[in-house]
Amino acid sequence: MAARSRRVLRHAAYPVLLSAFVSTTYCALSRQWDTGRTTQLFLLGSIGYLALLERLIPYETTWRPSRAEWGWYGAYFVLTMLGGSLAQLPVQAVVRWLAPLHPALPLGVEIPAAVLLGSLANYLVHRWCHTDRRLWRLHGVHHVPDKVTVGNNGVNHIADVVLTQAVVQLALALAGFSVESVFVVGLFVIAQGYFVHANIDVRIGVLNHVLASPEQHRLHHSTDLAEAGHYGSDLSVWDHAFGSFTWYPGRRPAEVGLARPSDFPRTDALFASHLQAWYRPARTGGRRA
Repeated sequence: MAARSRRVLRHAAYPVLLSAFVSTTYCALSRQWDTGRTTQLFLLGSIGYLALLERLIPYETTWRPSRAEWGWYGAYFVLTMLGGSLAQLPVQAVVRWLAPLHPALPLGVEIPAAVLLGSLANYLVHRWCHTDRRLWRLHGVHHVPDKVTVGNNGVNHIADVVLTQAVVQLALALAGFSVESVFVVGLFVIAQGYFVHANIDVRIGVLNHVLASPEQHRLHHSTDLAEAGHYGSDLSVWDHAFGSFTWYPGRRPAEVGLARPSDFPRTDALFASHLQAWYRPARTGGRRA
């Protein structure tokens, strides 16, 4: 691909994703689209778009997944979606029960506030999963791959996904946010979560101080724990607030994955990865031991 085309793609990639999020949100709310189906289509569209960009403007060519890896990533994705959806049914019921029929704030004010609160809840539970030895047995499954790509964003322990989703959604419902706001936060988390994992050569400059990006999240996956901070996967403001912000422009992680790979089964051992949390001893202090 010509250098000029690559430059255009690098600059346009993130604005296009954010525009898709905004336009999907507007259409879904104004035309009363089915939120569940809209979320699923937006998820698949985001993955497809970012996977294409990984081929056109890769950050690290050696991180391209093989066919076998795509197969395992797909298995994790399907298992996580199925298990997470079933486990989320009672959570969604509670959210609908707690969320007010007539919110006190207009959606234009409520949605940004919901994004901030949802991001805070996500940040706190994510950081907790890195420091609590029992929760690390769940979350550590996500850090096993030795590359960071849009495909392995779906490599997770089902219980880790359910815990995070439940904390975020219940926090929003308890705070009195509407079902519509919870839906919008979900779309934003999808867009940002897959974007920060994408193996694409994109830089967002000073926006890194507000929004999370692949530049920061690659370092989060670094085996060098001195540079592996930054727990926000959507916004960066909470990392600033709690002293975990890490962004070194142009810096490449020394290596990504686990500092002690033997602590977890390999990613291709799907069932062992899910069962290890119950039979393997948990080391003190989580990943930062």
